[in-house]
Amino acid sequence: MTQFYNEYSKVLVSVDCIIFGFDGNDLQVLIGKRQMDPGRGEWSLYGGFVGSNENLEDAANRVILDLTGMKGLYIRQVGAFGKVDRDPGERVISVAYCALINVVDYDDRLRVEHGLEWVSLKELPHLYSDHNTMINNAISQIRRRINHEPLSFKLLPDLFTLTQLQHVFEAVMGEEIDKRNFRKRIKDIDFIEKTELIDKVTSKRGAALYRFNKRAYEEDPSFNLK
Repeated sequence: MTQFYNEYSKVLVSVDCIIFGFDGNDLQVLIGKRQMDPGRGEWSLYGGFVGSNENLEDAANRVILDLTGMKGLYIRQVGAFGKVDRDPGERVISVAYCALINVVDYDDRLRVEHGLEWVSLKELPHLYSDHNTMINNAISQIRRRINHEPLSFKLLPDLFTLTQLQHVFEAVMGEEIDKRNFRKRIKDIDFIEKTELIDKVTSKRGAALYRFNKRAYEEDPSFNLK
């Protein structure tokens, strides 16, 4: 640290991480009860303070790795939250990040270790400070992007059925989608690749399994599922 800017007051900077997970039916959020004051015992997102020698995204990745044990996740900055009275403990500016995972891939032992719960987005309780606003902003951004960016595949296993893909879109958008129109649009997208494998676990009659072809997407990343 230097002697510069001593005439200005200092503020703390934190990151709060919104982990969205899809369990096959619902879009869920990973939350827990605060184990520190202020707000001890209130439902909250998981976060941490940014170190003096740490970039914002590095801090978010550190928190997400600690929370999930997973690297290379989709992560995106949602925005900064800086109302003067947002944290009764101290002047804290928080930068929210969101990540997308398939719940099945998550090590449930970490959830237990951190005292966390998967809660449906439709049943979200009141959270500490402005954390509900963070989540609302994050899901609004995802809804705007999911028809133009391959975000849905971050919430699915590597191999998936078209029904599972449709369920992801419905969970994110919060509304039902016409099956016939959805599948018609999917057929026009080259990077959603049909495999020779059949799913006989989630489908009684057996359903074809598909995968996201990242190389094909990178060659032609333009698509529109609206």
